[in-house]
Amino acid sequence: MRSTALGLFAIIVAVLLMTPPVAAHHPIAAKFDPNQTVMLNGTVVGIDWANPHVHMFLDVKGATAITNWAIELESPFDLQKSGWSKDTVKIGDIITVQGNSARDGSKQAWANSVTIANTNRTVFTAAAGQPVRGNQATKPAPRWPDGQPRLGPLPGERGYWGNPSSTALVQSGANVQMDAYGQLRNFADIDKVAPFQRWARDLYELRQRSFLKSDPMFLYCMPPGGPRQFQLPYGAQFLEDREKQRLFVLIGSGNHNWRLIYNDGRSLKPDDKDFPTYYGRSLGHWERDTLVVDTKNFNEKFWFTNGGLPHTGELHLIERISRVDFDTLKYDVTIDDPGAYTKTWSANWTMQWIAGEELPPYYCQDNRP
Repeated sequence: MRSTALGLFAIIVAVLLMTPPVAAHHPIAAKFDPNQTVMLNGTVVGIDWANPHVHMFLDVKGATAITNWAIELESPFDLQKSGWSKDTVKIGDIITVQGNSARDGSKQAWANSVTIANTNRTVFTAAAGQPVRGNQATKPAPRWPDGQPRLGPLPGERGYWGNPSSTALVQSGANVQMDAYGQLRNFADIDKVAPFQRWARDLYELRQRSFLKSDPMFLYCMPPGGPRQFQLPYGAQFLEDREKQRLFVLIGSGNHNWRLIYNDGRSLKPDDKDFPTYYGRSLGHWERDTLVVDTKNFNEKFWFTNGGLPHTGELHLIERISRVDFDTLKYDVTIDDPGAYTKTWSANWTMQWIAGEELPPYYCQDNRP
């Protein structure tokens, strides 16, 4: 595996250099340059209210010609949470957009703020960082009649797990700063992230320096297998089928994919390894109040974490999931992948209960060409 990966590395470099502009949902820095600001005044001539990102089309009058710009904003769900609707900005409105221009020089911009000219009202300001997590007093974790903690909502109630305390995978004890997409703040921290084998380190650095633009989840809507399903902005929900001793993990980001964990004492079959999947094959059991999940047989067609950490078909995860109180889910993961890392390593974070809501209606791509 390692020799094959080393041999493929030059091919990967060439492919990344030829990658076309990102069309689907993407890390903002992959498409737009945060160091290149732009201020545009123009007339709205079109609005595309669709996932993954809402677009407004703006005619900007220059000295000799009118130029059409595509203005990209957050997803419909995020805009609605901040008070927007489809009618907040209308075709014909004159607006001012402050944002960042596209890296490829095309007439596209990521909006940091939108102001309507005739009212001088700012109707949009881009969110800065992760949502604020509350520190309010909480109740004990809810339990089933046999005393086992419930990972999902109580009967008749709604809710899901969101607002992860970390959106990147970094080995325990390391102090590494990244943005919400797993983009390093400082490339000098690469060796702190994980105990890389050399080829894996080089591939990780390449992905980082290309601003994560080769991420298969963003390019091709590939499922977020591995720990990544618990790092994404639209959360996860557990559906516990106790009668059949299995548990579904419903994933809010991507395309509302789901993962299945069997808790019925079965073992992996010898030929399972011949049919690797995006989520692997997960076998779980309870150790007191902690669900322990053993997962193997992953394919290599996805990124198993934000930020582009490599993995191989040898990836083996041990996840420990516990609801420490009503509003807090603790997630611990141990990564064993001798094809990519020099030793076993681990990481952990928490998620917050979002009460009274279902998983957000977000999809990777709403049939946008």
